[in-house]
Parts: sequence; structure tokens; C-alpha cells
Amino acid sequence: MIEELIIKNRSCRRFYQSKPVHKDTLIDLVNLARLSASAANLQPLKYILSNDPDRNAEIFSCLAWAAYLKDWAGPAEGERPAAYMILLGDTGITSNFHCDHGIASQSILLGAREKGLAGCILAAVNREKLRTLLAIPDQLEILLVLAIGYPREDIVIDPVGKDGSIRYWRDANGVHHVPKRDLQEIIVTSYFS
Repeated sequence: MIEELIIKNRSCRRFYQSKPVHKDTLIDLVNLARLSASAANLQPLKYILSNDPDRNAEIFSCLAWAAYLKDWAGPAEGERPAAYMILLGDTGITSNFHCDHGIASQSILLGAREKGLAGCILAAVNREKLRTLLAIPDQLEILLVLAIGYPREDIVIDPVGKDGSIRYWRDANGVHHVPKRDLQEIIVTSYFS
């Protein structure tokens, strides 16, 4: 079951924008992150949640989408996320967030897939603009933005081709292809009894 969720948990970049994500769903997803592991159990992450179309438009204006797709500027109106989560690190707790935001993001996105939603982790963020637009206090470091919504695209995993390229791409039908390295390639050494 977890393998199926992980396979389905691809970075989705096109959504049914008009299909809302309820606030209780967003809160439930943050709770999954809250229950997840945290370095030294410091729990320094905080969240800004939005399912408000006007606020979402402001957040969207701070994001860069899909660097490998050179001819695509990001989701068009109608295909944008219906919700966002901004992951923040509280510097009043610690200045080193280790991998907490990665763990939290994975927990959130797996929970989203289980609920029929999809998401995308965005690190290409105009942080100063976002801080200003949302009046985010300086004590909170902007770590990541998660785009959340109902998926409007098909995403498949492919083996890495003969050319060795790991760049994702879209075919003529708009299907998003994500090349993954072979399992035997990534296991360097194994010591089994």
C-alpha cells in the first residue's frame, strides 16, 4: 500500500483549480506533518495555509514551475492549485531545520494522495516578495511552498533512457514522464547475511 502511494506521489503541476480543497483537509494534512519525525524533536516548523483564490493568486505570483520544461511558464489559469501550504522554520526555536521540511512535505503529500489530491514541492520561490505579500514575520524562514489540489494531469514513471537523461518531459498527449534510475544502479554495495 505505501509503495502504491509513493508511485502515485509525483510532482503534479496541473490541477482542477475550481475544485476546492477544504480547510479541514489542509489541517488534517498538517497534522500528519506534526506527527512525523523531527530532528532532536524540536518541531520548529510552522505553516501558512490558503484555499482562498485571491490569496492563492498572490502566492502563485511568487513561484517558478518545472525548470526542465523550458517552453512552459507554469499552470495556466484554471489549472493552478486550489490550495497552498507554506512551510516555515521558526528561528526562535532553531536556526537549523535539518531535513524536517522534507520529512513533513513527504508526509503531507502522501496524505494528500491518499485523499485523492496531488501536490508539488516548490523551492523556487521569490521569498522576499512572498514575505511582503503575506506579512510573514522575519523570525519565520520560508523553507518551501506546497501546491495542493485535485490532479489534472497524468504522470508516469519511466526507466532512464539510453542517453542517461533524468529530465522529466511531456509527450504529445500531455502525459508527464518522470525517468527513474534502476534499483541496481543506486545500490552501491550490500552486506546481507
